[in-house]
Amino acid sequence: MSKDIAIRPAEGTWVVRAGGAVLGESANALELSEEGHPFVIYFPRKDIGMAFLDRTDTTTTCPKKGTANYYSIMSKSKTYEDAVWTYEDPKEGVAEIKDHLAFHVQDGVTVEQL
Repeated sequence: MSKDIAIRPAEGTWVVRAGGAVLGESANALELSEEGHPFVIYFPRKDIGMAFLDRTDTTTTCPKKGTANYYSIMSKSKTYEDAVWTYEDPKEGVAEIKDHLAFHVQDGVTVEQL
């Protein structure tokens, strides 16, 4: 693992909401801490209502984590473009985040510990 990235089980149960709807809840989330950035909660894909998400063509590359793929969140009132990212084939040092999703917290999208 990169010396400035730490991944550990997130304590407690976490929930993600968009447009007022619960997209998922998990007691098996991961907390990724990266030097110089706020921590990010990664939810197991199996704990998220994938019907709310629409895969986009957007990708970005992180030298430490690999290539991220993106989803937009489709809520009743709004589409949150590229608000979800996932590393489907992460680099070896962060392999734990494979099959997990992270959410861009913004107006209308929240990630909270219950």
